[in-house]
Amino acid sequence: MKFLRGIELENKLGFDELSDNVVSKRICARCGGCVVVCPLNALEYENEEPRLVGKCTNCGLCVRVCPRYQSPYAEMEEFVFGRPRNADQELGIYQRALVARSTDDEILRKAQDGGVVSTLLVSALESGLIDAAIVSGVDPKNRWLPVPTFAKTREEIIACAGTRYSLSPGLPLLKSGINSGLGKMAFVGTPCQILAIRRMQKSLPKYAKSIALTVGLFCSENFSCQGLIFDKIQKELGIDLNDVVKMNIKGKFLIYLKDGGVREIPLKEAKKFTMPPCQHCGDFSAELADISCGGVGLEGWTYTLIRTDRGANVFDDAAKKSMLKVEPAKNFELPTKILTKLSKGKRSRLSP
Repeated sequence: MKFLRGIELENKLGFDELSDNVVSKRICARCGGCVVVCPLNALEYENEEPRLVGKCTNCGLCVRVCPRYQSPYAEMEEFVFGRPRNADQELGIYQRALVARSTDDEILRKAQDGGVVSTLLVSALESGLIDAAIVSGVDPKNRWLPVPTFAKTREEIIACAGTRYSLSPGLPLLKSGINSGLGKMAFVGTPCQILAIRRMQKSLPKYAKSIALTVGLFCSENFSCQGLIFDKIQKELGIDLNDVVKMNIKGKFLIYLKDGGVREIPLKEAKKFTMPPCQHCGDFSAELADISCGGVGLEGWTYTLIRTDRGANVFDDAAKKSMLKVEPAKNFELPTKILTKLSKGKRSRLSP
């Protein structure tokens, strides 16, 4: 048995293990978690994949945090909730299922659906529960190219509202956040990124202390930005990306334009641009997050699963300040059925 700074490591494994069994097999989630935890800074995130640039001492941390290495969901459920989910819990473990929307018109104008995620972040920031949130921002030269960023003000949170359907690897910002003195960070990300964070929290106490809130986004897959946005939408369909207000998925891939028009891409066509690693993920509803959110089957509302006490405290704080309009999910039967179907379908990807 090996130890590193008081952390027990079961196997003396290094980046070669990840390279052989994850990266080279094209199942890497491209989250950057391994780069973050490398104590010798021997890894870099390049072209959406980790790369060895220094000496690996086989400390084992990169293996321990990788969401694609053995993907120990039952172990992480035990860590987060104190027990594994039951077989009939298709949406994972949660305390409450709600449908909500922001009461802030500015957030609703910018939000993807009901604006719940942005509202929770603004509320947590104003209450001092977080110092900043790691979110998907946008490239200043192309707002459809996602760029992970820190949002430290209400204005910055709202500016980053909405969904970009391509990869935004925010985990590498955790290290710079800790180094710059951000003691309480929220992280908004996809299910695979949340899994990586939970594995980091279990192995490295400094990340457990610094991550004050995890918000998971419902996710079927990420799309290639080059393939879907630039090649399909911009070149093939001839749509000027500057004329696009937002994009959404509601049974079809929808492109909303400034002139009020809506262009559609059949979901089957859009899925041709799915990133290969996404086929190896079985979590649709971000089952390990404190709060999970998505607009599945809804217009102008956000389906919200409150999973942990920490998530409940943040949500209830925002609701008490009348920042959210809240309805029980049982009043929204069709979205619940759709969410359950999508969760079961994605989980079946991992079935033997």
